[in-house]
Amino acid sequence: MDNSILVFLLIMNILAFAMYGLDKYYAMADKWRISEKNLLLVAYLGGSIGAYAAMRIFRHKTKHTKFTLGVPLAIVLHIAIAGWLLK
Repeated sequence: MDNSILVFLLIMNILAFAMYGLDKYYAMADKWRISEKNLLLVAYLGGSIGAYAAMRIFRHKTKHTKFTLGVPLAIVLHIAIAGWLLK
């Protein structure tokens, strides 16, 4: 796999982790929130592992079906794409 793809995925996972953590902080502080659409978007654009890790570490969005099913589905999708690219 090209190094630029790996760098992109690393950035997306860090971004997803940070966004989920920040949204959890905002939720607890009763401040403006990051939309669920944007949280899922960053997960599907390559940040699925970071999003999943943040969900577990921050215990955030773990009661929302679209996240408990959607983020693991994104991980499976990314694994399938990586497998296809590495053939």
